[in-house]
Amino acid sequence: MTLLQKIRNWEQWPFKVLYAPITPVWVWYALRSRSIWFFTPSNPKLTFGGMEGEPKKEMHELLPPHLCPRYFNVSASEYFEEILRRLRDTRIPFPLIVKPEVGGQGILFRKINNEAALRYYHEHMPVEYVIQEFIQYPLEVSLFYYRYPRAARGTITGFLQKIPMQVVGDGVRSLRELIQGHPKASKRLDELIARHEHNLSRVLARGEKYMLSYAANHNRGALFVDLKQEIDEELTRLLDEISISVNDFFYGRYDIMCQSIDGLKKGKDYVILEYNGCGAEPNHFYDTGYTLWNAWKEILKHWKVLFEISRENHRAGIPYWPTLKGYRFIMQTRKYYKKIKEADRIIP
Repeated sequence: MTLLQKIRNWEQWPFKVLYAPITPVWVWYALRSRSIWFFTPSNPKLTFGGMEGEPKKEMHELLPPHLCPRYFNVSASEYFEEILRRLRDTRIPFPLIVKPEVGGQGILFRKINNEAALRYYHEHMPVEYVIQEFIQYPLEVSLFYYRYPRAARGTITGFLQKIPMQVVGDGVRSLRELIQGHPKASKRLDELIARHEHNLSRVLARGEKYMLSYAANHNRGALFVDLKQEIDEELTRLLDEISISVNDFFYGRYDIMCQSIDGLKKGKDYVILEYNGCGAEPNHFYDTGYTLWNAWKEILKHWKVLFEISRENHRAGIPYWPTLKGYRFIMQTRKYYKKIKEADRIIP
């Protein structure tokens, strides 16, 4: 890819590069709030407002159990035999999903097909993680939602279907060749070749799908399909009910598996995989036809809402995090992410 192509392909820019030109607006909100961590009151029940480093336990404990997949947490030092016992007790079968208790961006998110693969993951996992049942609904969707603290109704600003990165066979090319020819997979070539090394020479039958990643994140190569035409009163009412039941969830993004969009609107056949607080990106500007300028406008619109919600909660008595406490938390979180990124490179 030429330099000009890299510049034009802004959706693949590193996060810091994409956000750098609009950072002064973020600084302005911090100055107006007289707090570097002006966003922390946005979701009072989430650590750091859900900006980063929040444990998944917080989400699971706040959501009604019937809306979550079956799951349990595992410490890195736990005996493997105990994990197998807990799998039997919770009736979570293979395949299953594993992911760090604190994490994001698809780091160390894996689909585990058998006991041997789970043992390898556990033996190389340096931190606490979650074992979760594999939900087999056909659709994974993402909804960005906010609600002002004194408002009865919220707003959905983005609605996407997320399709994890995959290739489709043509009966001629090997998996290696399909990966090399995939527009997103080819940018993660070393990682994917290492992860799928045992299948690289396999020729997929025509029309056969092969999953390269089960993490439906933009930075993991997922394809986003815009569903904004499906946003309506029925869907908004559902998220209002969930968010109000969670209590004090005002700004962020829901990731949901469902049988159908119509069923989701009626509150049927869906499971909330997780929700992310104020650190959630309004990811509906990826893959959906936005220009770079319009993507910046969308981000700034959401930052304004985040500032207003945080300020309203602060005026109601929810304090901003102290500067030193926030700084220490950020430093601790960065060390943690460095550790799990290193493990992500060695666990297939």
